[in-house]
Amino acid sequence: MDGLPQGIPSNYKVIFLQGGGTGQFSAVPLNLCPKLKEQKADYVVTGTWSAKAAKEAEAFIQVNKVLPKVDKHTCIPPQSEWKLSSDASYLYYCDNETIHGVEFNFVPDSGSVPLVCDMSSNILTKPVDVSKYGLIFAGAQKNLGMAGVTVVIVREDLVGQPAGCCPSVLSYKINAENKSLYNTPPTYAIYILGLVMKWVKRNGGVEGMARRSAEKSRLIYSLFDASNNFYVCNVNPANRSRVNIPFRIGGAEGDDELEKLFLKEATKRGMIQLKGHR
Repeated sequence: MDGLPQGIPSNYKVIFLQGGGTGQFSAVPLNLCPKLKEQKADYVVTGTWSAKAAKEAEAFIQVNKVLPKVDKHTCIPPQSEWKLSSDASYLYYCDNETIHGVEFNFVPDSGSVPLVCDMSSNILTKPVDVSKYGLIFAGAQKNLGMAGVTVVIVREDLVGQPAGCCPSVLSYKINAENKSLYNTPPTYAIYILGLVMKWVKRNGGVEGMARRSAEKSRLIYSLFDASNNFYVCNVNPANRSRVNIPFRIGGAEGDDELEKLFLKEATKRGMIQLKGHR
């Protein structure tokens, strides 16, 4: 994983799995909480994907959502407002919420509790100090390559005996011991991932990708901010995503006719699939 500039410390395992980020919503609690309902984890819900992860985990363990439920996710409250558990087995968050366009601008302080992060949509877009995390996972299809492979970077002390009901294909222990070859791996997806990593390295590494993401997002947000509220991004500027930019046209609530016209004209110019989730 040469794209991570600080490198991955020697006490971490890199595992190539299948099932995407959604598979990890189950794999994380099944591996890190082998006593299941006797154990608890803290979840920072800041959008759709962290909410889905928390819901999935609730099938296996106790889940403490550290933030109150909100109608719209437009910011990340400071950690001083989080209601953390004293007995959590891990602290979970999603670094970038694609649908809501909310991105963390800090790494949560979890103390001695393992920090677990879904970086599916922004891995390789900024430097990462892996040593601050117990576990990082990312579906490859956003930045690492093509759909079909999921990268899990996990600290060795967390690779223990999983819950008895954990399927072997989701077991970190089994897959680490078998060097990601316990079952037939998605070889072509892994091959493409390798090519992407080499391309990233040739083009300035993660620092180079960070500069690209910052500049491209700056251009778009600057246009929005100078449009006299014609283009509106409802996300708090401090938490605006550098890689997923939701916006409305014609005001904060949007104008359906203007947005339909925008999508029609964008398609004529080769810009497709801009409608997003709403």
